[in-house]
Amino acid sequence: MYSRPFHTHEDDGVIMKKKDKTEIGNWLEYLEFTAREIEYLIRLESRIPGSDALSRELHNIRRENTLQMAALCRYENSMVNALECDDMQCDAFYLNNHEKNRNSCMEHLRKYRELKLKVLSKLLHNRGQYAQ
Repeated sequence: MYSRPFHTHEDDGVIMKKKDKTEIGNWLEYLEFTAREIEYLIRLESRIPGSDALSRELHNIRRENTLQMAALCRYENSMVNALECDDMQCDAFYLNNHEKNRNSCMEHLRKYRELKLKVLSKLLHNRGQYAQ
């Protein structure tokens, strides 16, 4: 996990920007781990007969994961500009942008978890058929 120390001499704005940058780093770590898991799930899913739709879903979520990581990397690079804010309108813009990125990332991870459960459930269901 990402971690950055806060210092007592820093103003609230700087602390909030550090917190946001740390949070973005954590999201990127989750997405990188998710990318590795997706590769394993694709390999596992290939062992399920007649799972073409599931395969397409996995390849789509892999693409979405890559796009989400790219968007967060661009956002992380733009955070330098947030330090230059000197009025509430500018701060509000970056705050709203941060919330938009958080919501997008959390929604993507929610969709991924649902698909992961679907794949695992299908694997367990098929395993039971082979055991009989």
